[in-house]
Amino acid sequence: METDPTTLDSAFWLSAGSIALLLVLSAFFSGSETALTAASRGKLRTQADKGARGARSALAVTEDSERLIGSVLLGNNLVNILATSLATALFTRAFGEGGVALATLVMTLLVLIFAEVLPKTYAISNAEKAASAVAPVIGFLVTILAPVVGAVRLLVRGVLRLFGVQIDPDSHIMAVREEIAGALQLGHSEGVVEKEDRDRILGALDLSDRFVEEIMLHRSHIEMIDANSDPEVILEQCLTSPHTRLPVFKDEQENIIGVVHAKDLLRDMYAQIGGPDGDAAALRNFQITSVAKPPYFVPETTTLDDQMRQFLRMRSHFALVVDEYGALQGLITLEDILEEIVGEITDEFDPAEQSLAKKTQDGNFLVEGATTIRDLNRATEWNLPDDEANTIAGLVIHEAQMIPTVGQVFSFHGFRFEVTGREGNRITDLKVRPLT
Repeated sequence: METDPTTLDSAFWLSAGSIALLLVLSAFFSGSETALTAASRGKLRTQADKGARGARSALAVTEDSERLIGSVLLGNNLVNILATSLATALFTRAFGEGGVALATLVMTLLVLIFAEVLPKTYAISNAEKAASAVAPVIGFLVTILAPVVGAVRLLVRGVLRLFGVQIDPDSHIMAVREEIAGALQLGHSEGVVEKEDRDRILGALDLSDRFVEEIMLHRSHIEMIDANSDPEVILEQCLTSPHTRLPVFKDEQENIIGVVHAKDLLRDMYAQIGGPDGDAAALRNFQITSVAKPPYFVPETTTLDDQMRQFLRMRSHFALVVDEYGALQGLITLEDILEEIVGEITDEFDPAEQSLAKKTQDGNFLVEGATTIRDLNRATEWNLPDDEANTIAGLVIHEAQMIPTVGQVFSFHGFRFEVTGREGNRITDLKVRPLT
């Protein structure tokens, strides 16, 4: 097949130049689409706060992702179709009927390499930089094409509605919490984010989804002061207790009449004996109710985030937890909530920290029944569910649908559970082993 020299005139070169220009525009649209959709809005926000105008433009353009994609695709398809039409006419003029197939092959290679792969590869590698650079032009294009894109959007939604598909106008809004959690998990799996850093951030994110009843100290473990006890007994109890604040009850433990702070107690006792030269016998008339502060009760369904805000607002660190009937269920402190973020907090008065799960030579883990599932998961990197129970013993009871006896074995959620200790209706000790 020979090419007629008369076809290589000015019209030929004008068409070739137009095709090259259209390919450049196609590359611009393809790269812009990838850059603006792949760019991190968090990074763009940081750059915008530092005064980067391009980053501000990119944030504004990506607010309505549906309109952005519609405008970019409209421009991209327009230049691609026009370039292909010009190439077909050009090759047909030069090579006759065989030019159609040749034009298809050549344009496919040119569009694939120079208008798709190359610009998108660059845009992925430099998403924020590219997005900031193209945002002003794309923003102008989005404004110009808004009527056409709006009409196309209505047509698309009408067609989808015929097939029973409903479009949520807010579906483009990113779930920031899930994005952060997913990025942390991915970073940890790749070794970029340390386990402790991941746990702290995820702990802070989870405060609004967790409730007081999940982390409170159960009432069976609360140390209390009997208001009817002798003053010397109360003083000795406060001095030997590792706790700074102790609830005070009268007649029965459900009847909480106040909370005593050790500093208030010692200050009042010191004043009653008359200072360093006073008479300790004066303590016989001491009344614990004179220094007890009114108790602060909170419902067990309060979220940890709300409770922390209440603690900070009231300048308090201690609250008693009650159920819907007003019955005492446990207590919670500000330290308990902070431990959900930073991990276990201990001081010189706390007992030595013990491992939540002691591994034996046979591959089993010895776990106390009262251990919370969340703490166990964080310590062992397991993924036991905590939707139906807060403690490992509660999970076994829930799955078994009974109170197991010592020696019974269960398998669920990919783990083997053996009951090794029980007191009354309470499971005290377990052997846990992953099955895989």
